[in-house]
Amino acid sequence: MAGIFSLRRFSDINLSDPFFESLKSDYQGSEKTAEFNTWFNNKAREGRTALVFDDDEGLGAFIAIKPEAEEIELDEGTFPAIQRLKISTFLIAPRFRGQHLGEGVLGLVLWKWQEFGYDEVYVTVYDSHQDLIGQLTKFGFTLAGHRDGESVYVKNRNNIDYSDPYKSFPFIDPDFDEAGYLVVDDYFHDTLFPYSELKRNTTDKVILDVSNGLSKTYLGSPISQLGFQAGDPVFVYRKHTGPGSPGYNSCVTTYCMVKDIVWVKKNGQASMTYEEYMSRIGNKSVYDSLELQNQYNNKKSLVIIELVYYGFFGGGNNINWVWLKNHGCWGDGYPTSQKLSHEQFNKILKEGNIDASNVIID
Repeated sequence: MAGIFSLRRFSDINLSDPFFESLKSDYQGSEKTAEFNTWFNNKAREGRTALVFDDDEGLGAFIAIKPEAEEIELDEGTFPAIQRLKISTFLIAPRFRGQHLGEGVLGLVLWKWQEFGYDEVYVTVYDSHQDLIGQLTKFGFTLAGHRDGESVYVKNRNNIDYSDPYKSFPFIDPDFDEAGYLVVDDYFHDTLFPYSELKRNTTDKVILDVSNGLSKTYLGSPISQLGFQAGDPVFVYRKHTGPGSPGYNSCVTTYCMVKDIVWVKKNGQASMTYEEYMSRIGNKSVYDSLELQNQYNNKKSLVIIELVYYGFFGGGNNINWVWLKNHGCWGDGYPTSQKLSHEQFNKILKEGNIDASNVIID
């Protein structure tokens, strides 16, 4: 089975699971920090909950967060007391190294931080956890200092690095040029974007296939030039292919940032070899190897679009084609060639019940 995320009480989690051994060894012997077992049992008595991931092999992830408004004492000085979100525990099982699970988990935490509206989110981590530190720096956390033998990494919404879609996640650069649409058939959409039908309360229910994170690779064959470029936001349009009216069943579900666009073929001319093409896609496509080969051999135009999954409207908030057309957000040309202004982009966010001012922050 793929595995499931759920919100569970500390008291319902088996502390003897080998999954926790690395944390126990980190906390054991510290003069200023309680042993992990003591900390865990105290939180269990308080009724605390954590986001956990289970699959056939047992626990795969454990993440605990809490709002706080305390000073952060560092060896290098003091961070003043403001409302922050603290990631008090963040642990991914070693068997998921090299996969997208840690990326997806961190995305869930940052979505929750965005929802709270706090300026800062931070985590303390031992330098031995290089995989986690790599994920944190990838998503824009910076080293603020040290305390009790750990490093403190902070991300501040007032100092977002917009040079890379991962570093700025989940906030969109207010200076983006234009936005666009990416059309994805429904049967591929639901594999690429698994959150999109969930109610938008990430602490109630989150189901995530371990192969899915925030990095998405789309392979398409547009019939005209794309209406967006790397660094632009795009809305993902779920194209309905079954029975019923497409005008009411096809809808915008999701918004992403474009990380990169790589043209494999244009007008029948290949710009990379088949081997280069397969290497670039890796294991990130919804297509199997036979279909990937068929696309390369038979499509006159073929493009790889790398995306970072920024947000979703959620069940009851997705926006159908009829609304887009009636409200000036859908032109007469092919949708992937359409360009959306800031005003149109914000209008669609608002209709999807998203607070645009908490997505595009000045």
